[in-house]
Amino acid sequence: MGHHEDAAVVVAVRGAGVPVSRRRAQLAAAALLAGLAIAGPAIADVPPAPSGAPAPSGAPAPTAPTASAARPADDDGEPRLSLPTQADRDAWQNSGFRLALGLVYGRLAGLRGAPSGRLIGPTVRVGLRLDPSWSLLASFQYAAASQRGGLSGLRFAGTIDPTWHVTPSISLAVGFGFGGIVEGRTGRMDADPLPSTLDTSYTFPDSRHPVASCSGVGAAGLVRAEWAYVLGSRTQTSVALEVVGQWTGCVDDTNRVEPDTGVAIVRRQWWAHTGATLAWGIAWR
Repeated sequence: MGHHEDAAVVVAVRGAGVPVSRRRAQLAAAALLAGLAIAGPAIADVPPAPSGAPAPSGAPAPTAPTASAARPADDDGEPRLSLPTQADRDAWQNSGFRLALGLVYGRLAGLRGAPSGRLIGPTVRVGLRLDPSWSLLASFQYAAASQRGGLSGLRFAGTIDPTWHVTPSISLAVGFGFGGIVEGRTGRMDADPLPSTLDTSYTFPDSRHPVASCSGVGAAGLVRAEWAYVLGSRTQTSVALEVVGQWTGCVDDTNRVEPDTGVAIVRRQWWAHTGATLAWGIAWR
């Protein structure tokens, strides 16, 4: 055959009798099997999807963890706080020791010429709650007494106070004990007879002309009404109104002695006082 630009070259191939379409299908199947063999190990290494991500279609739905798997076997669960078994106010009615500290403010008024004065100072109470209705307390009071031309010094008192608890908040008390006054220089005019005129001790018949300085002790009493408010099982606060009375034997030392016996020469005078104080305090049990 002669050369021509449109001539076709025919090559003989073994198995040429097999159709071309069938041969292509065999090659495609072999390639697919090889790809699956390579991709299988890689798919096994893929991490699982997070719990919040939607599951792929056709995949089984995840099951919820059981209670035993979510909580350790030794877990006791959430703690439960027990309720109080007794109210705080009821606890204060139990018998036991009591201690109270407070502040008093008031006035001590002199009777039959005795000097008067304003009182301010601390007070202390200790004692026992006997039962829901009764207590036995001891009160101690130390107050500065001051007034121009009147009392100028320290007034102190100590009483035993049986106390009746009318209600859990209100109580009444009556106390008896001792009370005294200690004065320094007061600026008051002295009473006759003057110390320099005495050769022996002297007792004044009354207190219409008080001595310039009094130091002495006598009997004292009080009546108290108190209202208390419970702050907690161990603490309470209170406000109290007290009416007080005192009979004081004043002793004024003249700094002289009797020439015959060597006994100190003093002047004595009895003062009567009454008054009222308002007290605020905190108590513990």
